[in-house]
Amino acid sequence: MTKKDWLFTAKMLLTSRLMDIIEETELAPSGKVLYQFSARGHELAQILLAVALKGNHNAASVYYRSRPFVLASGMTIEEGFAGPLAKSGSRNGGRDIGVVHNLTPRNGGITVLPASGDVGAQYTPAVGWAQAAVYRSSVLNEKDWNESCAVALGGDASTATNGFWSALTIATTQNYPMIFFIEDNNYGISVPGNYQTPGSNIAENLASFKNLMILDGDGANPEETAQLIKKAVDAVRNRTSPVLLRMRVPRLCGHSGADNQSYKTIETKEDELERDPLPRLKAFLQKKKILTVKEWNVLETEVEHEVRAGLALALNQAEPNVASTLDHVFFNGASIQQVGGILAEKQLPRTTSSENEGQRVNLIHAVRMTLEQELVTNDRVLVFGEDVGVKGGVHGATVDLQTKFSEQRVFDTSLSEEGIIGRSIGLAFAGLLPVPEIQFRKYLDPAMEQINDTGTIRWRTNNQFAAPMVLRIPVGHSKRTGDPWHSVSGEAIFAHTLGWRVAMPSNARDAVGLLRTALRGNDPTFFLEHRNLLDTSPGRANYPGNDFLIPFGVASIIQSGTKATIVTWGEMVHRAIEAVKTMKESIEIIDLRTIVPWDKQTVLDSIKKTNRCLILHEDTITSGFGAEISAIIAKETFAFLDAPIERLATPDVPIPYNLGMMDVVIPTPDNIIERLQFLLNY
Repeated sequence: MTKKDWLFTAKMLLTSRLMDIIEETELAPSGKVLYQFSARGHELAQILLAVALKGNHNAASVYYRSRPFVLASGMTIEEGFAGPLAKSGSRNGGRDIGVVHNLTPRNGGITVLPASGDVGAQYTPAVGWAQAAVYRSSVLNEKDWNESCAVALGGDASTATNGFWSALTIATTQNYPMIFFIEDNNYGISVPGNYQTPGSNIAENLASFKNLMILDGDGANPEETAQLIKKAVDAVRNRTSPVLLRMRVPRLCGHSGADNQSYKTIETKEDELERDPLPRLKAFLQKKKILTVKEWNVLETEVEHEVRAGLALALNQAEPNVASTLDHVFFNGASIQQVGGILAEKQLPRTTSSENEGQRVNLIHAVRMTLEQELVTNDRVLVFGEDVGVKGGVHGATVDLQTKFSEQRVFDTSLSEEGIIGRSIGLAFAGLLPVPEIQFRKYLDPAMEQINDTGTIRWRTNNQFAAPMVLRIPVGHSKRTGDPWHSVSGEAIFAHTLGWRVAMPSNARDAVGLLRTALRGNDPTFFLEHRNLLDTSPGRANYPGNDFLIPFGVASIIQSGTKATIVTWGEMVHRAIEAVKTMKESIEIIDLRTIVPWDKQTVLDSIKKTNRCLILHEDTITSGFGAEISAIIAKETFAFLDAPIERLATPDVPIPYNLGMMDVVIPTPDNIIERLQFLLNY
């Protein structure tokens, strides 16, 4: 730490402290700030961390008490106030609460990854960035990434979350350059630390954890904090080991502006005030002859002027343009602000490329061939998940890919879906293209927090960040059997997950075109591979070539007809074909191919022609995606209907293991014929 560094630290601490006081005593009581979180007591350690992280391509994931760190990383005072004030000039343009920060690097500084409102969700994206730093330096030979690292800031209560433990497992088993920066104030709102970790000290509890440097100290002591932070940053820059750095800090405020801290004793509050880092920093700087009392007072006056000037600018900012509220859920052709020049967004052609028909392949083989071609084409593609490496995936989609492309590009993960998706976010932020696999739809459940966060990143950062990835999931029953755990379809939940695109091909040809489009796109995408089509005859098709693309939102008319329309997707397409083969009537079959977006126009045009519609899907019927389609048809083509809109789907029960029972719940060709006859005879 140089004298300049210490002066910067003092200025930032005074700045952050005054901003908190102004919000607590002026802006919140007057109703100008509706949701206020103070960082009083936490500032010193955060600011010293930001000072130590100077350098290329370092990133930090933060939480709601991290404004001192973000200010020290380059956020302006005006921006810092504009967030809680929900003004147009805030980092998120008024879309998110002001304490959920993000920051693109300024003057080569730190990238502050978009924060989540979920406690513990910051850890696995940080470990993803740390992995990307290793990949970009060692595999892509980008030397400016050689000493890059990631830090996750979190309170002591967040160490009880599965995100923390998942990231800890990934970082330590793979030796990724990551710091777990734990600010321990001994409270999770009102719950004391002994409820979060035995003995209230996560550093002591992890003392025997392999390949983890443990550092523990007083985060309100300037000299001790600076020394420990330097030791931690040096360790990860040298790729020695991940680090857990526990900083004991006082929380001089309530959890939020609405918290009066009635659960704290007078003695506890007095002890916290005695540990306030502000007067301790003042005394330290005077002792070291860095600032005299007079110079400190001058600095306070300077900070008061700058903070008040920044506040005035923020208060005078315009309100956000409400006409833009619906923008930035998906990539729209306008490039986002690049993260260190890493992300390069592109617009795909909107039409299908010319076909070059090749060998006839199974759907799973088509997926593998497409992944292999894209791994060749794009050295930033990474394929990973449980058992995808040596084994080649439990369904065989990645057989031999690790041998061909190395363990750095095709690799196994720990058994944590939260970790698989969370690290994907960090990898995407660092400019790589993650292609994670979840073995079965039901297994995704532990990762839904990260899934939901992923889809809203572009919107809630006002198009500053995005996390494109392609998430492959085998879904539905198999040719052998079903059961409640491996046979879930569940695409309706994905359709309701904001910011994600959803594809569900019914054959190998479409799988190639849709997967390649997703891999060359700019949005997070669910790519659903039906288990009953992976290696069975109905899903087979000729491989259409290495340049074949199918745009999302363009349905396929499998069979033209005039008497009724079947709208379906996935494995149900083939059941519809089988059913219609036995009928004399002219039935149109539409394979949607993608759920988000879905091809409304093709469906509506067909209804106007046939005047009858059966919507067919494997997902359960209540709130299934068929209900959305039905609502649109009823609204847009009501006058053309000659019969009620029919829906045929799995009833609201899990998929049974017994084959006879499975046939009771999953629609069969006989069920389809029965419903079509009802429509035709209505």
